[in-house]
Amino acid sequence: MSEIEELRAAVTALTERVRRLEDHREITQLVAQYGPAVDSGSGAAAADLWTEDGLFAAVPQRMMRGREDIEAMVHGAGHQSLIHDGCGHVLTVPHVEIAGDRATGRSYALNIRFDAETGRFWVARVSANTWTWVRTPEGWRISERVNANLDGSDGPRDMLAPTHS
Repeated sequence: MSEIEELRAAVTALTERVRRLEDHREITQLVAQYGPAVDSGSGAAAADLWTEDGLFAAVPQRMMRGREDIEAMVHGAGHQSLIHDGCGHVLTVPHVEIAGDRATGRSYALNIRFDAETGRFWVARVSANTWTWVRTPEGWRISERVNANLDGSDGPRDMLAPTHS
């Protein structure tokens, strides 16, 4: 292999590596934006994290399909009550596996609430999350998020198990 060919191969390898790093950063930023969007009551910003027909399954309470459903959830009475009483949706950094224009992952989500009587916060819920992201013309978006409470049952716990190819 000539020096020029070696240089071209190195540039190609670095270009691919940078793209994967940028993809990973963009995907984790999607997850990081969710909590602040929903906790500020910004329904449109939260909904824009998903694809137009994206799925958000909050098992077993609610199934949302598409940006309109997600935005409606944020603006709904139940969610508005949570944020006006003091609530934070805290998502951990997801484990992400990228395969071309599609990625999958898993993470935790905590719902932390304020107790006005004691002046303290408490963890109201810890859940397992599985994610599917897709590259769109607007950038990476969530195509599916399944969120299930870690209540001791097998299903939510199994969602966190590492995937092996």
